Amino acid sequence: MTYTPFFIHGETRPARWLITCDHAANTVPPQVNSGDLGLAREDMERHIAFDPGSYGVAQHLGVLLDAPVIASNFSRLVIDPNRGEDDPTLLMKLYDGSIIPGNRDADDAEIERRLNLCYRPYHEQLARMAALPHAVILSIHSYTRQLRGRPPRPWEVGALYAEDDRLARPFIDILSADSDLTVGDNEPYSGHLPGDAVDKHAIAFGRPNLLIELRNDLIADHTEQKAWAERLAPVLQEALDRSGV
Repeated sequence: MTYTPFFIHGETRPARWLITCDHAANTVPPQVNSGDLGLAREDMERHIAFDPGSYGVAQHLGVLLDAPVIASNFSRLVIDPNRGEDDPTLLMKLYDGSIIPGNRDADDAEIERRLNLCYRPYHEQLARMAALPHAVILSIHSYTRQLRGRPPRPWEVGALYAEDDRLARPFIDILSADSDLTVGDNEPYSGHLPGDAVDKHAIAFGRPNLLIELRNDLIADHTEQKAWAERLAPVLQEALDRSGV
């Protein structure tokens, strides 16, 4: 079976939303170190290899919002699609306490090979889909409740944005009205990195955008992923309506 570095669902759906999932999979393509980075299975199931639960949420949101979805089909440890090509964390050799054996000897030539195999085909498809008129980019990610040696994070969901908060601000306001939630405003991380996926496909073109981070223990199975998508979809649509973009 031929390896494909991306998944596309509902490409002809009519909504303005384009839902992206940069860290959807923990796949190691057979062309990379014979499909094995040398990590234990439990490490490959951790947040260091992908964003657990994010792909399921993205797919459900695509159905609920009647929007196309594009997702990566390679582990962030193979090459990180949410980094610029010149970012020093594009290929990680150590992540949250785990050494990545299959990346230890990766040189510039190997990075270039992985860029051509995985990263660039994914971004070419994303760029093609984002070029539709009036596209609104919605990027779905997940994060771990607690990094090793760090305090627990208090948020269930976070909204990330750079200077353009036209969509993020109403989204945060609406979601924060729910007293059951602690909503992160540019938390658990701040804004965006130069050259990351939102920067490359939204900010650079002035496209409205929002990156949502969900705590991965809350979206561990299909039922939870569907429930969160159902919770977020009307909030997202109301935020878009309020934004006026």
